[in-house]
Amino acid sequence: MRILVTGAGGFVGGRVAKVLQDAGYDVRLLLRKPKDIPELAGAEVALGHLGDHWSLRQALRGTQGVVHCAAKSGVWGPLSTYIENNAMGTSGILAAARLEGLSFFVHTSSYSVVHSCNSLEGVTEARPYTLDPRAPYAYSKMLAEREVLMANCPGFKTLALRPHLIWGPGDPHLLPRLADRARRKKLFVFSGGPHMVDATYIDNVARAHLLALSKLIEGAPVDGEAFFVGQGQPEDLNQLIGRLLMAVNAPPPRARVPINVGKGVARIAEWLWQALDLSGEPPLTSFVVTQMSTSHWSDMGKAKRLLGYEPQVSVSEGLERLAEAAKEGYLQPGR
Repeated sequence: MRILVTGAGGFVGGRVAKVLQDAGYDVRLLLRKPKDIPELAGAEVALGHLGDHWSLRQALRGTQGVVHCAAKSGVWGPLSTYIENNAMGTSGILAAARLEGLSFFVHTSSYSVVHSCNSLEGVTEARPYTLDPRAPYAYSKMLAEREVLMANCPGFKTLALRPHLIWGPGDPHLLPRLADRARRKKLFVFSGGPHMVDATYIDNVARAHLLALSKLIEGAPVDGEAFFVGQGQPEDLNQLIGRLLMAVNAPPPRARVPINVGKGVARIAEWLWQALDLSGEPPLTSFVVTQMSTSHWSDMGKAKRLLGYEPQVSVSEGLERLAEAAKEGYLQPGR
């Protein structure tokens, strides 16, 4: 069966495409421009992007399903850019997939669609979407997931996966940010807690996508549903950050600061960036403060029961793999 993977040039999409390819699927990669991806040698490449309806139609033609991993991530930026990329982009590929007669659609969503400013511990998929997403990314992903699930019908089966704080070798977002700030002695964590989180190792996320697609194809009762995906091993975020930094030979956070101080700094920084129309992102945002000062982990009973999901790589094993990647140059200064 031929499956189109969007975002295959990225961290999650690339690993998902590799797992599907290894499982025997005929994988086609949707890329904006030609890109050499050695680990996906032999995969067919289709050039296009989510905002171009006709290139999407061409990319989808002859496929039977989509695994949609492409997204604009980040903690700052105009809401319009997130809506365009994540909400409208998802809407576009959904429409094109239905016009091309595809049968299956797996969507990479996010835990942030339900997380607001309060701690959530052991939350299930019954939790409604947040009314206070705290970031354009979270809001745009909520709109995208909702449309994917609403599109589910007998001839076009859809589902959404909600992985959380994905990490591992090759991560271009979370780990580089932490390591860079730690090495510049500008990384702080917040006092209080413990702030329990369930950050997810990349290979477990990729395997969840394989299971989700397989279950849709089998006709299991998973269509129209969202699933939390994690390690099943919540731990204090401050301790996890220290372990991640140690694995990549970066120093620990400089200090712990009171949460109220962090909130105040974030509000001032956001106001300055907006008032002065500064480029880049503020050194601290309300979304980051919320993520680092609250507990957020989910109950994965639904994914275990209906998808057969169990994390195959533990946090300890993932950290060992991360340390090996660091020895080979990942996130090492000057490499």
